Amino acid sequence: VINLVGILFPTGKQTFKAVQDEGARHVAEAARAAGAKALVHISAIGASPDAPSVYARTKAAGEAAVKDVYPGAVILRPSIVFGPEDDFFNRFAKLARIAPALPLIGGGKTRFQPVFAGDVAKAVIAGLTGKAEAGAPYELGGPEVLTLKEVMERVLTYTMRKRLLVPEPFWLAKLQAAFLQLLPKPPLTIDQVRLLQSDNVVSEAAIKAGRTLEGLGIEPVAIAAIVPGYLEQFRPRGQFSQYRP
Repeated sequence: VINLVGILFPTGKQTFKAVQDEGARHVAEAARAAGAKALVHISAIGASPDAPSVYARTKAAGEAAVKDVYPGAVILRPSIVFGPEDDFFNRFAKLARIAPALPLIGGGKTRFQPVFAGDVAKAVIAGLTGKAEAGAPYELGGPEVLTLKEVMERVLTYTMRKRLLVPEPFWLAKLQAAFLQLLPKPPLTIDQVRLLQSDNVVSEAAIKAGRTLEGLGIEPVAIAAIVPGYLEQFRPRGQFSQYRP
């Protein structure tokens, strides 16, 4: 059994607690009742009962619930996941196509370690086949650590666009998010701003314990090998724009 369920913002009855905490427990209970031979639970880097964001706290609660019900479960904590249909690089590319400037929340200093979806899938297979073991979570990150500003710069390079990068303090971002989160599909919420106040990278503890992609014998794929290909649609002339790395 693989539990990939998670949300970035609550809608109606689909609250963080219902989906990421209670939902995780229900999946683990169902897996145990069905006699499933393996359970892989996808959490997120930054999951902690003491985290400032509800998202991260409920991810931690979900991990605890899974361990309680199904002690042999393998827990994976990826950083930001990228791939053709991601909601990270694609979101910034869409914004760069229509906006004259891009906001650097918190000054753009938050660090990320984007990981390719295909590498996360390999880690899931490792969990199902017994190569990855139960215990402390595996933290999955790519080969590069980038600040939010560097991510924006990459997006502009790959989409061949020039835009202003404007630093925006966290307090102002939270003020904007208070209104934006009222939309049916909010582009930003206060909880997401809180997430940006902490780095999203593989911890030293996970590295020392070998609880990483490399520890599983998986060589992480670089951003430059994947992202330019699916961001070409956002270039001024799409695939006909000539990109030089």
